[in-house]
Amino acid sequence: MSLLREVAEAAGVTARWRDAHGQWHEVADDTLRAVIAALGFAARDQDLAASLQQANRRDGLLPLTTARVGLPTLLHVEDGPAEAVLEDGTIWQGRVVDGFLSPVHQPGYHRLNVGGRQTVLGVAPPACFSVRDAAPIGRPWALAVQLYGLRRVHDGGLGDFGALRDLVGPAAARGAAGIAISPVHAQFSADPDRFSPYSPSSRLALNVLHTTLDVPDPALEAGDLVDWPRAGRLRLAALRQRFDHATAAELKALDAFRTLHGDALETHARFETLHAHFFGADPGLWHWRRWPEGFRRPENAAVSAFAGEHAHEVALHAYMQMLADQSLASAHRAARDAGMPIGLIADLAVGADSGGSQCWARQDETLLGLSVGAPPDLLSYTGQNWGLAAFSPRGLALNGYGAFIEMLRTAMRHAGGVRIDHALGLTRLWVVPDGASPREGAYIRFPLEDMLRLIAIESHRMKAIVLGEDLGTVPEGFTEQLVAANVLGMRVLWFERDHAQHFIPPTAWSANAAAMTGTHDLPTVAGWWAGRDLEWRHRLDLFGSVENDHRENAARHTDRTALWQAFRDSGAATGDPPPPSTPDPVVDAATRHVACSPCGLVIMPLEDALGVLDQPNLPGTLDTHPNWQRRHAGAASALLDDPVVTARLHSLNGITS
Repeated sequence: MSLLREVAEAAGVTARWRDAHGQWHEVADDTLRAVIAALGFAARDQDLAASLQQANRRDGLLPLTTARVGLPTLLHVEDGPAEAVLEDGTIWQGRVVDGFLSPVHQPGYHRLNVGGRQTVLGVAPPACFSVRDAAPIGRPWALAVQLYGLRRVHDGGLGDFGALRDLVGPAAARGAAGIAISPVHAQFSADPDRFSPYSPSSRLALNVLHTTLDVPDPALEAGDLVDWPRAGRLRLAALRQRFDHATAAELKALDAFRTLHGDALETHARFETLHAHFFGADPGLWHWRRWPEGFRRPENAAVSAFAGEHAHEVALHAYMQMLADQSLASAHRAARDAGMPIGLIADLAVGADSGGSQCWARQDETLLGLSVGAPPDLLSYTGQNWGLAAFSPRGLALNGYGAFIEMLRTAMRHAGGVRIDHALGLTRLWVVPDGASPREGAYIRFPLEDMLRLIAIESHRMKAIVLGEDLGTVPEGFTEQLVAANVLGMRVLWFERDHAQHFIPPTAWSANAAAMTGTHDLPTVAGWWAGRDLEWRHRLDLFGSVENDHRENAARHTDRTALWQAFRDSGAATGDPPPPSTPDPVVDAATRHVACSPCGLVIMPLEDALGVLDQPNLPGTLDTHPNWQRRHAGAASALLDDPVVTARLHSLNGITS
């Protein structure tokens, strides 16, 4: 093995990877150099020996060490006495023997002293807060909602937390235990043309455009699609006007909010102000890496001076965060007050835009120069580049996992659960160097045990259940680790097939998962049956050839027959399958079918509850398909009133897993 590959393996970069067909591939040297450099290791030939020594070094204490209740902790220090100051202030004493510290039996974060050196010891409960903890009676179900698509009077053409609050009561009345919402991470106030909820500026702050706000605009409100630029500018102008006329009580509350949320809030508010300043003057300065040198790190003196000179603008962005936080809290509180045992389930995107607030604020914990994606597989023969920056596993460890912990706390602050997008990223991520093709990437390993333990700590602190999107090529043993940690996987109707591609019975689906009829990236049940997704792909020439077009349509005809037979076998349907033009009976059957599974939770996309044809997002498209723009036809408060919808949702009640 070459020295470069030794450094890569020691640094957690996999120099060989196996594709979906079982074939092994060697990662190119240029890719390895780019990835290990992003991890903070020198990658020139003359530096590799020192980098290998650095990567293999295990001495000393990291800022945070994790353990699990009842298990000893391995410490890379000399044997001797140890003392921990527990969260409640009591003192625990023990010893390090053969590198192991005997267990501290109290979950939480404790200050650990070993040999005169200090670290934080994060002691996790055995597993995450479970669905049974949250909803001990029956098997709960939840709706999955694209927040922007909800309507209410005077919403200015964009779904907000007020519309969400209007929906929770009717949903609870029909038996829903929770509502899973699309990501509400902070976007770019200076650039409302960017609006994908999965490409945020920061996962440490909220999207202020979802603040409950009356901004009447009949034209925008009448549209079938969200006009993000126009609706965003309308809402931002209204928020600015409200701040300019803020009462003394509001300003006092703002002071308290800024004190409570400290540096994370202040840094985001400063970024928003700087971004508007530079990008507004020159579109070429959209990314903070192109700003003048003195403004490229938040701790620089130039940033502090700028913030002082623009204190009103910085306060405005903090104020907007406060209103968004209050609005989200109100929606979650309404859900719980309506009787939902879980309430809101937040969605945590896998990464953030490298030009955004989070990467600017947490550069030492971020893989700059790399984008998250996927290698070539059965879904994409050329691989995928999602254009997102992810955490650095080494940077997280060296900084006490601070950004990861505060991200979890932000997501769980006003929620009874959280869904972790692309949960495979807890153990490994495919990263692509800037300028390279998706196939020219490599896998980086992540400290799965540490991250699962921190998730478990925060889950219990906030009494929030945890879901992990475990779709795709799952590493060996990963599913079992999620099960042990009480993280619910996802079992999606379309993917529950055997090796011969036959649909497997729902009774064979795994219990430690959420059963789903679909996700935001997949066709709705009605759309799949009617072939709406195939129509879109044909229209946009996504098949690549006439032969592929015919092959996909023929396969859909076969799959319709197979799916209906699976419904009949599970007792979810009887008789002959309806024609593609009549999808409603199929939606009803799909609902009953997933309800037959032993999964601990059922999640029904609102699109399937309503039987709509079009999906929220069509992967592989940008401007040619209205991704993240579709609005529902009626007011959120009345969406579930149709007797057909009520009956469909009623079939999810009274079933135990």
